Amino acid sequence: MMLSGACPGTVLAQLGVGVKSGVYAFAGASLAGVVWSGFLKKLLTQCPAPAKADSSSPAPKATTVHEALGISKGTLLLGLEAMFVGIVIAAAKFTEVGPEAKIPPYYGGMLIAGAQLLSLIVRGCLIGMSTSYEEVGAWLLGGRVVPEKYRNILFSAGVVVGSYFLSHAVPKFGEVSDVVVSPLSAAVGGFLMILGSRMAGGCTSGHGISGISLLSVSSFLTVGATFAAGGLMGLLMG
Repeated sequence: MMLSGACPGTVLAQLGVGVKSGVYAFAGASLAGVVWSGFLKKLLTQCPAPAKADSSSPAPKATTVHEALGISKGTLLLGLEAMFVGIVIAAAKFTEVGPEAKIPPYYGGMLIAGAQLLSLIVRGCLIGMSTSYEEVGAWLLGGRVVPEKYRNILFSAGVVVGSYFLSHAVPKFGEVSDVVVSPLSAAVGGFLMILGSRMAGGCTSGHGISGISLLSVSSFLTVGATFAAGGLMGLLMG
């Protein structure tokens, strides 16, 4: 993400708006989809079959945060919401909004949540972008994409088309600050972020939006690792 100046979802919005680096990042991301689908997926996801459970087998590991902490789901949700509200208030009070923001960021966050709700109503599934790159990779290699999964590709295409029309209908949304990202950096970054997101089973939308909303332990860990690594790369690259 640091190298490309985008994430799997924002690359698509960049294409619609016309950000030049987004084209190179998308090319690298698409190549990663081919490499993952054609070569690495089978190599890295082949795990031995789990042993059959019996009375002496240990209890299955908790997959959600509230299970891991041993508290009720409602209690955890209230605590998280209070924490998130506090973060928003603190950010609004002590930080400045950059010139690239066309609307207040907290409104943008609520719109993302609205997109999640719309996805559930229209598609019957949560938001996730990186899977569509894998499906495109499989399609380019001549593989058959299950018709039910075309909805991922169509959803991603909708992001591009929607960004294009919105930026033209409301011109200020198309006035994007020119992010200085070289073609090589954007392409390498795009390749690495899709490869990494498929290894992690999701990206900033799949884990960061959908997974956290499900209180998934793996999603909290993945998002923490993602932004910690991004922050470190930002410090190293200046």
